[in-house]
Amino acid sequence: MIAAIASSDILLDSVSGSDLLNPFAWLMAILQAFLFVLLSPLLSGWIHKCKAFLQNRRGAPVLQPYRDLRKLFGKEAIVAETTSIIFRIAPYIVFSSTLLAVAVIPLVATMLPTAAIADIIVLIGFLALGRFFLVLAGLDAGTAFGGMGSSRETMISSMAEPAALMAIFILAMTVHTTNLAAAIELSLQNGFVIRPSFLFALIALLMVAVAETGRIPIDNPSTHLELTMIHEAMLLEYSGRHLALMEWSASLKLMLYGVLISNIFFPWGIATELTVPAILMALLAIILKLFVLAMILALSETVLAKMRVFRAPQYLNLAFFLALLGMISHLVLEVHV
Repeated sequence: MIAAIASSDILLDSVSGSDLLNPFAWLMAILQAFLFVLLSPLLSGWIHKCKAFLQNRRGAPVLQPYRDLRKLFGKEAIVAETTSIIFRIAPYIVFSSTLLAVAVIPLVATMLPTAAIADIIVLIGFLALGRFFLVLAGLDAGTAFGGMGSSRETMISSMAEPAALMAIFILAMTVHTTNLAAAIELSLQNGFVIRPSFLFALIALLMVAVAETGRIPIDNPSTHLELTMIHEAMLLEYSGRHLALMEWSASLKLMLYGVLISNIFFPWGIATELTVPAILMALLAIILKLFVLAMILALSETVLAKMRVFRAPQYLNLAFFLALLGMISHLVLEVHV
């Protein structure tokens, strides 16, 4: 909270009082969150289509995730008698916390009213809240698979969060703020600068994103093998609208990390002024960047095999070590030069 207040002061020059009272700015802030909700299933469908093409399969249509969500929302949610109220409210809390997290991330513009609270520490807190209730829901079902998935999710998140924070602190030390909007604006002002610390931070954050979103080689979202499940094991007892909210939250989280990586390390194209042409160009730029990232992810999942669960700590330790190298390279090469 202290970091959020401190970083919000940096935006006083960027987000003026007129911007806070501008109806178009608030409309764009709401539209930005709506775009996250609307486009996240499309990103998942594009990844599936790219994987099918690389595996010489026809695959499902790109719009298949929308059809799946519509089908699940139309079904009745069946809840076991042994579950408590936590199991029933967990899908809504997970979806709401993920929605709050994506609402503060600059998607197409930085000059928005939500820029003052777009703090990376607050963002990680929202994601941790959703993960906490997801783990509780897996345990509350009382099944062996739910408990197994919850324990594995806790193990992975306990090692992924330090690596993510270390990678983010590299950016914060470079631009002297943890606010995402201010960091993106400062990166645009400085132009393209080759920084070894940013390269280490990018690789570490990519590895953390793969682990946090349950992708190969840490987890396989398209399998239900009992011995390999992590995220899907916590969702086995869900059905109907509850399962739809959980699946939608997973798509939102995947797009969240994609936008975070795209706009932090490749901020070109994001709008720094509230004009319609700038917004449209920024929307086109982020769509192209996400589609390229999706193709890279599909390629990596095609050529890589899922690793054993007990090797996941080594994978995340490597991510933390790379982030630590990035921090050291920042202190040695960029601060003292």
